[in-house]
Amino acid sequence: MDTTLAFDTDLLRRYDRPGPRYTSYPTAPQFHVGFGERELRQAAASSNGDPIPRRLSLYVHVPFCESPCFYCGCNRVITRDKSRADAYLARLYREIALAAEMFDRDRELIQVHFGGGTPNFLSPAQLCETVDTIGTHFRIAQGADRDISIELDPRHVDPRDIAQLATCGFNRASLGVQDFDHDVQVAVNRVQSVDETRAVVDACRAHGFRSVNIDLIYGLPKQTIEGFERTLDTVVDMRPDRVAVYGYAHMPALFKPQRRIDAFTLPDPEGRLALLQQAIARLTHAGYRYIGMDHFALPDDDLAVAQGQGSLHRNFMGYTTHADSDLIGVGVSAISHVADTFSQNARDLASWEAMLDAGRLPVFRGMRLSEDDQLRAGLIQSLMCQGEIAIDGIEQRFGIDFRVYFREALERLAPLVADGLVRVGKQRIEVTARGRLLLRNIAMCFDHYLDAPADVATPRFSRAI
Repeated sequence: MDTTLAFDTDLLRRYDRPGPRYTSYPTAPQFHVGFGERELRQAAASSNGDPIPRRLSLYVHVPFCESPCFYCGCNRVITRDKSRADAYLARLYREIALAAEMFDRDRELIQVHFGGGTPNFLSPAQLCETVDTIGTHFRIAQGADRDISIELDPRHVDPRDIAQLATCGFNRASLGVQDFDHDVQVAVNRVQSVDETRAVVDACRAHGFRSVNIDLIYGLPKQTIEGFERTLDTVVDMRPDRVAVYGYAHMPALFKPQRRIDAFTLPDPEGRLALLQQAIARLTHAGYRYIGMDHFALPDDDLAVAQGQGSLHRNFMGYTTHADSDLIGVGVSAISHVADTFSQNARDLASWEAMLDAGRLPVFRGMRLSEDDQLRAGLIQSLMCQGEIAIDGIEQRFGIDFRVYFREALERLAPLVADGLVRVGKQRIEVTARGRLLLRNIAMCFDHYLDAPADVATPRFSRAI
């Protein structure tokens, strides 16, 4: 694939429109309440019967945060009452046991990821207890490629906590930063020092963590080129293995905390593009490789290596090296991808608790993928991870004439080809250097569901840039 990256301000401005992030296809708005626990159990049984059983990944959602970050669109519960964790964990352990019963014991659990919310709302002892509980019910892999990762809020981490997490198997961490500029931090209600962040990064390295990621956001209130430059310089100096640079999606109609942000303090469209261009230039100059969809990694990081080998994968946890696994989501709002299905747990805490108290898996919606869904999902996955579509491979696997089957999609793609975002050959469609920042727009051409009518009053998706 073309690993170079071109920044064309006029082009990006023209294509900056709402669209899915494609952590799944079909995307979550297509899930429906006609899919529930029974259907999930059927999918698990089917996946157990595969000739070569797939490995397993587990996502654990911890919803609690001590204070709201105004930019956040995650499913979380704001509380300073640490005792709420005990009741949550009791039910979470029940759900882990119920989920594990669906899968053959010989299926190896290769990846565990704690997300939120703020996973380190739980104490190190509680996090280790959770890993132990998972190990009681699943066969956790012991190989070098095993991942046990956690999202950390450095404001609530003592570097000594990292030592305890390492002893129970954690080997990857992702740290939320967003921006080190004080005015920006005050505007989004997340004041966090460089020193406390650096201390966590150093502790992760000292205790053998294989990878550290830092999250940044461009487009936040009161952001300036000068302030963001200082943030980027500081992050580069910390030298994390991965850096994610997300565009802030201001959607206050969907995310209530964002109503606390003064829209007049947000950068204008030109300012957003300048911030993104600045981040790309600084990170690539420092040796980071653009993986795709906001993510950068050092050349020897597992993500960069997997992309080079053609084994990179994208799911609800973002980019991952574990393409050959079924994903099980536990905790409120968590999403699973088992066999040819997606399913999501109840999104509010009370409903999730009630379903588990009734002895049920807390699934409230999902869907089974049709053959067309699976075809398009594989195609979009290849675009998002490898920047290309192998036409001959799809034709052989699904028994189709690609140009006939995707006639309408190729018509939608034609203007993007004319703008130099994509090259269409006889056997391959390739994203160019000009198109790598617009992967979402390219994938949208192949999205069958975007033709369906939508509620235009409430946007479902963030903008592409």
